Amino acid sequence: MAYYIVRRLLIVLLTLWVASVIIFAMLQVIPGDPAQLMLGINATDDSIAALRSQLGLDVPLLQRYLNWMSGMMVGDFGYSYTYGAAVGSLIAERVVVSLPLALIALTLSTVIAIPVGIFTASRRGTATDTTAMAITQVGIAIPNFWFAILLVYIFAISFRLVPAGGFPGWDAGLWPALKSLLLPAIALALPQAAILSRVTRSALLDTMAEDYIRTARAKGLTAQHVLWHHALRNALIPVLTILGLQFAFLLAGTIIIENVFYLPGLGRLVFQSIQRLDLMVVQSVVVLLVASVILINFLVDLAYAWADPRLRREG
Repeated sequence: MAYYIVRRLLIVLLTLWVASVIIFAMLQVIPGDPAQLMLGINATDDSIAALRSQLGLDVPLLQRYLNWMSGMMVGDFGYSYTYGAAVGSLIAERVVVSLPLALIALTLSTVIAIPVGIFTASRRGTATDTTAMAITQVGIAIPNFWFAILLVYIFAISFRLVPAGGFPGWDAGLWPALKSLLLPAIALALPQAAILSRVTRSALLDTMAEDYIRTARAKGLTAQHVLWHHALRNALIPVLTILGLQFAFLLAGTIIIENVFYLPGLGRLVFQSIQRLDLMVVQSVVVLLVASVILINFLVDLAYAWADPRLRREG
């Protein structure tokens, strides 16, 4: 087990380094001078040169990369001249919106999808199973931004139960803050729940067809006992994979939803920084999001080892 964990950690570190190189290189080939775009077309050559020096754009490319990475390793993400603030403080302000939003959406998705997947797998071929799978297919097909607009129209405009957008901040109280995140979380969760429920159902059906399941039934165990104590744990492997991917998507891919609801999260910060060509903010936020995805995948690998004893024996 220890060998398995060390090997996965080495892969994580290598992946992080490769990702940082790719992100840095891609942002350097963007056409246009960031200093010129920040200052506008009427800026003088001296002011542009001064800003390039402040941004560190006047040093060789390799030195810029090393300066950026060495700063990130000690928690210094640089300074945003567009926002007039340290990038680290900008990220800290936005992550308290994006992270709770992703956690709430993932919780809703899991609470809905796992029971639906188990319920439909235990009633394969019935009208209930067919109806549930048809509903999940619709949930997969509907874009979450369109679903978000529909939720705003029904619950915020028509019934006035929740705010249509914005975030009051956690200082305003737990319930007002959660109310502002409820509709975005539902808009993100339901399409993901549709995917997860279908994966749960398929994994359970595949597991229930295995020889050891038939042996358990031949020993006289009830169908419910076989389902909960033998099939479910072995069916968790693909479910854990989808859960890890979904959390990574919910954390890093909320740009559209955050713009629909005017939420000051990381997705909106990246969108605004790309528009303003604020490379320091874009580089740092994207690397942090990539790192979070890689870390989540590492935790999923550890969950694999917990669910599958064969991986522990490999270690």
